[in-house]
Amino acid sequence: MSKVAVVYYSGYGHTKVVAENFANEIQADLIAIDQQGNISEQEWNILDQADAIVFGAPTYMASTPWQFKKFADDSSKRWFTRAWQDKIFAGFTNSGSINGDKQMTLIQLQALALQHGGIWVSLGILPSNKKSATRNDINYMGSFGGAMVQSPSDASAEEIPQGDLDTVRAYAQRVKNITNKFVA
Repeated sequence: MSKVAVVYYSGYGHTKVVAENFANEIQADLIAIDQQGNISEQEWNILDQADAIVFGAPTYMASTPWQFKKFADDSSKRWFTRAWQDKIFAGFTNSGSINGDKQMTLIQLQALALQHGGIWVSLGILPSNKKSATRNDINYMGSFGGAMVQSPSDASAEEIPQGDLDTVRAYAQRVKNITNKFVA
């Protein structure tokens, strides 16, 4: 059985809900980056032992927040030793706008995975792009590089569109299934 770890930063609680949905769907370890951009040594060890690492961060000004960037920079110790070489990676992001330049954040997460010599898992879900599509449809955001979630700026963390959470859970299953194939 493969081991998946989700490491994320959440500024206002919305990305935390997304991370919890992802992790709970496949019983993954859940690691929160704190407000200073840190995780514990024990949490670094969980990432080191994982077969797959999933990055999660909100999109602020077309990028990850500085707390996630600090975590990424701190991961350079693993980069030097190639500790995460050939691991499976995936990622998700969340912002208040439908677009909000979320693709920029996903590219940043992908680049971090590739720097570590990782293998990135795409979303693998066709978009809901018909006239009949609603916010409750899976992959309404039309993403391919990872999961995109929209949380309106005046919505609580409990008001994330159901279709986006369903997309995240389906992506979690895809990441788990692909990881299982690699570790078999």
